[in-house]
Amino acid sequence: MIRWELLREGRTWRGVGLVMLVAVLFSAPWWAPRALSRLTFFDVRHVDVAGTRLLEPANVVAMMDIDSTLSVWGDHTAMAARIAEHPQIAEAHISKRLPSTLVVRVREVPPVAFISTPRGLRALDERGDTLPLDPLRVDASLPIVARTDTTILQLLGALREDAPALFDRISEVRREAGDELTLIMPPLRVRARTDLSSSRLSDILPVERDLARRQARVVELDLRYRDQVVARVQ
Repeated sequence: MIRWELLREGRTWRGVGLVMLVAVLFSAPWWAPRALSRLTFFDVRHVDVAGTRLLEPANVVAMMDIDSTLSVWGDHTAMAARIAEHPQIAEAHISKRLPSTLVVRVREVPPVAFISTPRGLRALDERGDTLPLDPLRVDASLPIVARTDTTILQLLGALREDAPALFDRISEVRREAGDELTLIMPPLRVRARTDLSSSRLSDILPVERDLARRQARVVELDLRYRDQVVARVQ
């Protein structure tokens, strides 16, 4: 969680009298939030941003466009919706931590591949949407795809979720004839079909271990045949 401070000048705590007033207001749930929102004691002074990995927390704070008189007791639904409009954010929730902090929890849209464009590499999500990520400024090692093929992108999204260690090994995915794919997983190639699942791709692991034990140099593993892994060695 990253904290961003919003500085305020000329704000003073009200002492014991204010604390007593707050206690009274809390006992009246119907009208307490509206009354409390009028007290500068509850003006937003801090924002904690959690859940960002690729997006800068400062960008999230900027999207909030916080007014100098914003209270933690206000309705922040519209603000959360505004944050969630960013293409890199799947959802955003805002809660309060008294007396003066807003806690923003976001869930990012994960990139699953890079595609080469005239303007350089661009990140894609599993729906094929372009994400505003600069590959030179983010630590995101992703497979390269030749085109926006949602079948491949959805496959990569599933692998990223279910088999992240295998996903991290993939440097490139190419569609071959029909429903056949080639996955480049250095130092080998894996041939498969477009209905490849994470469990099926995991079938290469015991084969790799066995071939390594035999000191065989494998160059390709073929998963196109049901319940078989065909190895091609040098």
